[in-house]
Amino acid sequence: MEAFDLTKESDSTKQLYGGTDFARGCLMARRLMEHGVRMVQVYYASKILWDNHEDILLHRGLADDADRAVSALISDLKSRGMFDDTLGTGFGRTPSIELAPGLKVHNGRDHNPYGFTVLLADGGVRGGMTYSATDDFGYYSSVDKVHVHDLHATILHLLGLDHIRLTYRYSGRDFRLTDVSGNVVKQILA
Repeated sequence: MEAFDLTKESDSTKQLYGGTDFARGCLMARRLMEHGVRMVQVYYASKILWDNHEDILLHRGLADDADRAVSALISDLKSRGMFDDTLGTGFGRTPSIELAPGLKVHNGRDHNPYGFTVLLADGGVRGGMTYSATDDFGYYSSVDKVHVHDLHATILHLLGLDHIRLTYRYSGRDFRLTDVSGNVVKQILA
């Protein structure tokens, strides 16, 4: 229960993260990691969800809120010598609007399995690099394509798990987290 007690944090640390629910979630993530929790997800929940599909412009305010807290978390982890063992991820959106039925605003963005953007921070990933590229429009991967299954295989590898050894047989078919495919993208490993 001590890990959940944010009153043990200094005012300067709380100020570094900010005063939002997401900021407290990032601070809580660091505290949980300090107490040995190996997998932590910080969920962005507010009146406007991070994973909204209505209006991409709503992300301006969300990004302002998230940038401070995520930056503080990374700095805090680095100062405590914990960043090297931490894998952080995030994803991007399609470059085109989403015209879904029932939406009031038609300025949304969908998830894009054909040319997605993912941020991988430390945890065994080479820093300061970009891998792969999309077409000029930003919709389809055009150079050094990475399938979602490859991304999952790489993340599992960085977590110390061999995705192939996770294969299990059910109803006459093989299954695993990478859908019995995927290769580790060795070019991004430190």
